[in-house]
Amino acid sequence: MSLTIGELSRQAQVKIPTIRYYEQIGLLAEPARTEGQQRRYGAAEVRQLNFIRHARELGFEVEAIRQLLDLTRAPERSCGEVHEITRTHLEEVKDKIARLTALRDELEAMVACDHRKISECRIIEVLADHGQCQHAQH
Repeated sequence: MSLTIGELSRQAQVKIPTIRYYEQIGLLAEPARTEGQQRRYGAAEVRQLNFIRHARELGFEVEAIRQLLDLTRAPERSCGEVHEITRTHLEEVKDKIARLTALRDELEAMVACDHRKISECRIIEVLADHGQCQHAQH
């Protein structure tokens, strides 16, 4: 299989600049090139790019993806490190959900404003004084 960057982009559903970026930061290896210096990719790059895309969709940071990709190169190893990376990400997601829930609750309380005058507006008061918020962090 010898794909151009455009064909790889279509198959993996990733934009061309994103592919170049992943090459630049080392998530994807520099591809083979033709005599005319055009990039050429194979099935392995399609699989790897699909892996990266899916990991990004799940919210994994680039460094975690780099670690996970490194671990895939040693298929006989224990997957304990993979679990630890994923557990860490899960805790980050749970923390983010808690902060977003607090943010939602705060905004819902703010929009309960009775729409009288700006000088009496709960939204303006809370924005001006964080101490009036229901939650310390959001």
